[in-house]
Amino acid sequence: MALLTTLLALLVGTAVFIGVLPYVVRLVGRLIGSSVYSRTQQRRELLLNRAKSDGKAQAEKTSVGQSQKASSSTSLDEEWEKVNRTPPGSPPQTGRSQSSDESYTGVIGFFHPFCNAGGGGERVLFAAILATQQRYPNALCVVYTGDHDASKEMILSNVRNRFNIDLKPARISFLYLSTREYVLASRWPHFTLLGQSLGSLVLGWDAFNLLVPDIFIDTMGYAFTIALCKWLFPWMPTGAYVHYPTISTDMLKSLHDEVGNRGLNAGLGKGTKGKAKQFYWEMFARLYSWVGGHVDVVMTNSTWTQRHISSLWGTSRTKRGHKHDISVVYPPCAVEELQGKIPADSPRSNTLLYIAQFRPEKTHEVIIDAFIALLKQWTPSQGSKPKLVLAGSVRDDGDEKRVYKLRLQAQEVRENVEFIINAKWLRILDLLKSSSVGVNGMWNEHFGIGVVEYQAAGLISVVNDSGGPKEDIVVPIDGQPTGFLASTTPEFTEGFAKALALSADDALAMRHRARKSSLRFSEETFSTAWTAHLERLVEIGRKP
Repeated sequence: MALLTTLLALLVGTAVFIGVLPYVVRLVGRLIGSSVYSRTQQRRELLLNRAKSDGKAQAEKTSVGQSQKASSSTSLDEEWEKVNRTPPGSPPQTGRSQSSDESYTGVIGFFHPFCNAGGGGERVLFAAILATQQRYPNALCVVYTGDHDASKEMILSNVRNRFNIDLKPARISFLYLSTREYVLASRWPHFTLLGQSLGSLVLGWDAFNLLVPDIFIDTMGYAFTIALCKWLFPWMPTGAYVHYPTISTDMLKSLHDEVGNRGLNAGLGKGTKGKAKQFYWEMFARLYSWVGGHVDVVMTNSTWTQRHISSLWGTSRTKRGHKHDISVVYPPCAVEELQGKIPADSPRSNTLLYIAQFRPEKTHEVIIDAFIALLKQWTPSQGSKPKLVLAGSVRDDGDEKRVYKLRLQAQEVRENVEFIINAKWLRILDLLKSSSVGVNGMWNEHFGIGVVEYQAAGLISVVNDSGGPKEDIVVPIDGQPTGFLASTTPEFTEGFAKALALSADDALAMRHRARKSSLRFSEETFSTAWTAHLERLVEIGRKP
């Protein structure tokens, strides 16, 4: 009887413990979060006061400059006012389509540890900050970054040079993380996905101990930091702009890809080790799904990403009562500028242009091999030999070594291959203006800003038959093609040959269709969509 009583007491105690445990965990999180919040208040006040004083100084400087100009050239200014007056029916200027709300003075945190990388993700980040500054001019935008070698002035200068985006310096601050190494793939040679995700928790903890914002937005794909945020600060509105899912069903399928050209792990699902890898990925996918349920507002950059994120996060978000759907917000592309500066019928050389960061997943090797094959079958009757230009940013020593290997690979055709590293925007414009074909070799590219830039500039695209380029960008317009799709090296060679073999009339017609297609991805469209989602977060934060 005593044994039965003991067992019954243990069962009841266990049941009570299990029932109470979630509440205890949440309470512990709130207590820790409250402590962190208190410790960062001094820095918060310092940053807000500095932003206010810097903004006031800049306004006074601008006012003095305008007064001096007005006093010295009043009549000339009157004439310019007539010239610059916007004609009726003209489209609104970028960022001015929505009224500003000066009453909001909160801190909006952007989690982007590699903000100075110069890629498409960084264009999204800074275009989002620009739209945020225009909608909420008195808000302070804080970027959590690990780029210790870049000052605020350097980062903003790079943003102007690379993306032609001019931000208000007074209303943006950069807080430097000391633990970025924990999200590097090199740090986790095994169980990389799990390691980087757990490492992002360390990075998120680092960020919140620097400053606790009023709104927290992940713009780089570290969803685990949002789960940490909600554990520490359940009151805080959270958002995510997802460029690509950390894991997807396509990744699981790629383990059994016989061709072996679909991702870095293609064809590795065989044998005991392969089955173990698949089990690990499936378990991680479940964890990733649970994490996604903590995000209040979710934006994705393409139809492909939306489909995968919805399948992974949808159930978890529904259980948590999130009312907002997972939306597609196309990344901002310099469509207006490109179309204004580059005529569709501008003279073009036989140049194939590939704009992409020098990362493994961009498969520069495939493009070089396809180009070498193209040159081998090129005949004098086809005209001058084509040229391949590889333009992109280099982040670290790993990227530099990769470029070195690519140069070795292209050695036999070095006279027809050019590498351009960390090119400024004006150089990119020149390349887009003079090239004929735009190339993208990445499998399941989440979106493909570079491909949109090709279209806006009037290039004929030859891109990977997958992801955003296939589903959203290089799609028929008016029932006619806007480019070519390819998956394998021979298919890319064939695509290059077809693009260069088009007659002048057919090529011009395709260029016009591509430019028409690109209008769907303008900076103005992104700004409007981003602002609408940001307003939801502000509204959530204002609720008692």
